[in-house]
Amino acid sequence: MDTKTHISVRNLNVHYKESHALRNINIDIPDKKITVILGPSGCGKSTLLKCFNRLIDTVEDVKVTGQVLVDGEDLFSPDAEVTHIRKKMGLLSQRPVPLPMSIYDNVAYGPRLHGLRKRAALDAIVEKHLKMASLWDEVEGRLHEPASKLSIGQQQRLCLARGLAVGPEIILGDEPTSALDPKSSRHIEQRFLELKNEYTIVIVTHILRQAKRLADYVVFLYLGELIEHGPAQEMFENPKEEMTREYMKGIIS
Repeated sequence: MDTKTHISVRNLNVHYKESHALRNINIDIPDKKITVILGPSGCGKSTLLKCFNRLIDTVEDVKVTGQVLVDGEDLFSPDAEVTHIRKKMGLLSQRPVPLPMSIYDNVAYGPRLHGLRKRAALDAIVEKHLKMASLWDEVEGRLHEPASKLSIGQQQRLCLARGLAVGPEIILGDEPTSALDPKSSRHIEQRFLELKNEYTIVIVTHILRQAKRLADYVVFLYLGELIEHGPAQEMFENPKEEMTREYMKGIIS
């Protein structure tokens, strides 16, 4: 694929106690594309995603070997600065987790944390990123109400706005629509399709229809092993591996 690589994974292995969760993973994630990590439950999709922002560090009894390079920087180097790494990443979890504060303060939280105090600048950031998340028109008149009053679909878009407000390079989504109704899911999918012009997006899903709607590049994992990866059209229409073909046909799940 003739495109720049943003994330490179080299000989990545992850062990949870006695379990070998990821085995010798080697892939290149393209810049400013949507990469979908596909595979059945328990195959290592979320584990791989957690390696990209070092959230794997929060798991007990985990051992990671190999490299994850972002812009050539090895995230697992002893010299790697984790806060700097995570600032490059925006994360959408399976269920939205708005902060226990107002809609405005949720979006302003990251910029304030990085030292921004001027009200006019914060106002502009909040408006810009709520618009990017397609939420501004729905909340413009109630920015100072608690975020908890929003619907779950609105909360997920708020979390997207909050993640974008710190200026990441990469957006990670761990089954980001699994808790949402179809309309809200479409909202999030549409945002991803628009945002890929500015961000590298990596999404974990087990929903094949969603993958087909969104993916430019596909990574297929099965039982912790990388079975196949490549441009979406090739992966969906003419996969090389028998196991991939069976998964795409719904024979294995």
